[in-house]
Amino acid sequence: MGHSKIRGKDLERIRYHSDRSKSLAIEILGKHFKRSTKKEKLFLLQDVLSNPTKYLDDPIWSRLAEEFAEPELETPQAQSYELRDEPKSYRVYGKKFIDQMTLRQMDQAMSLPVAEKGALMPDAHVGYGLPVGGVLATRNAVIPYGVGLDIGCRMCMTVYDVPANMLTGQRHAFKNALTKHTHFGIGKTQFSRRDHEVFDRTEFQDLEPLRHLKDKAYRQIGTSGSGNHFVEFGRVEISQEGTLGIPPGEYLGILSHSGSRGFGASIAQYYTQLARDLCHLPKTVQHLAWLDLDTEPGQEYWLAMNLAGDYARACHDVIHLNLSRELGLRPMTKVENHHNFAWKEEQQNGESFVVHRKGATPAQNGTLGIIPGSMTAPGYIVSGKGVSEALQSASHGAGRAMSRSKARSSFTRSDMKKMLNGLGIQLIGGGVDEAPKAYKDLEVVMKQQEELVRVEGKFYPKIVRMDKG
Repeated sequence: MGHSKIRGKDLERIRYHSDRSKSLAIEILGKHFKRSTKKEKLFLLQDVLSNPTKYLDDPIWSRLAEEFAEPELETPQAQSYELRDEPKSYRVYGKKFIDQMTLRQMDQAMSLPVAEKGALMPDAHVGYGLPVGGVLATRNAVIPYGVGLDIGCRMCMTVYDVPANMLTGQRHAFKNALTKHTHFGIGKTQFSRRDHEVFDRTEFQDLEPLRHLKDKAYRQIGTSGSGNHFVEFGRVEISQEGTLGIPPGEYLGILSHSGSRGFGASIAQYYTQLARDLCHLPKTVQHLAWLDLDTEPGQEYWLAMNLAGDYARACHDVIHLNLSRELGLRPMTKVENHHNFAWKEEQQNGESFVVHRKGATPAQNGTLGIIPGSMTAPGYIVSGKGVSEALQSASHGAGRAMSRSKARSSFTRSDMKKMLNGLGIQLIGGGVDEAPKAYKDLEVVMKQQEELVRVEGKFYPKIVRMDKG
């Protein structure tokens, strides 16, 4: 009988991914199909998944079938909405370091009739749509511009079980690898196509707005954007064995920051305009128009957004794989997280929300993430503490202390080069708008969110590649 038992990995293999569907499947099998063979059980489970409507009235399978049945979607009608008289309250971390314009922008978001909960992270500053560092929870509604243009912008760090001092002895080889295998800037493409399993996804064909974007996605996979996007080699310092699961010590690492490129931007622009057409808001907040997830446009955007997030992950996969192969390195572990995205999440009180994190890191209890510093300041490897007031979130970086235009007028390239040389950091590309002093002090930011994350280690940049290289 032991050979007939269905385990979690068996369910994953037949595409039972949610915890609820797995739990229901095991419960039903244990109650009604104890004497069936494993093959018979898997056949039944696959049939329920493939043909859920056939089982909706079945006394045994109905609850499981409901998990897979397609909901009936409403036909959306254009509708006008007014803001609340007063914004809903929200928690602000590091408030004394956040300017009034940023707080006012978050107040506007919390005045939306669909806004339920919110939080502002200590790196917060004015952004497009939501403030950078803004977290907004809605009920069954997604705001495309609240996710942003760079859907699934993310951090990715690969750690190698080799000493970090390789960067000193073989600096030229590491620099050449970055120059050869990283490509930056708006519209930048690869010299040759790189394949990835993400291109097998049916959404490219199923969603009409995406059909003409697949070729663009192919051309740009493994490239990075402009601005604060980067790929860098550095020293990984693990002070104690924790969630990361590797022994304390120093290691060589690659850290990258970029998103879903032109593919994600095109999705964001299309569905933001669609949301504005359907959801009429006062002019000051029209860009925060939302899509109801019970409608076809809302479901379409949700699928497209998740595909863009997976495409962003694929871009990092390609970058890290190319660099590893070029240098003959074998990965030890990888840590990665989105920070421009929306998730369906259940909060601690059991309520379900759509949580938008615009430039904020997911910080559920035990969830690993990376909070980078500037090109001179070490970043932090963290694990979340799952604080509900913060909507289980943390900052996504240090946050800008000054605008790009102010940074350009405040610093010269020679100033920046002198600072970097003094710290033994080599920069390939990078404009003065990304000067380290244009950012807040990450140590101060981390102090403001000690209750949100545990520190698992640090990443010290040594060779940095950015746009304009």
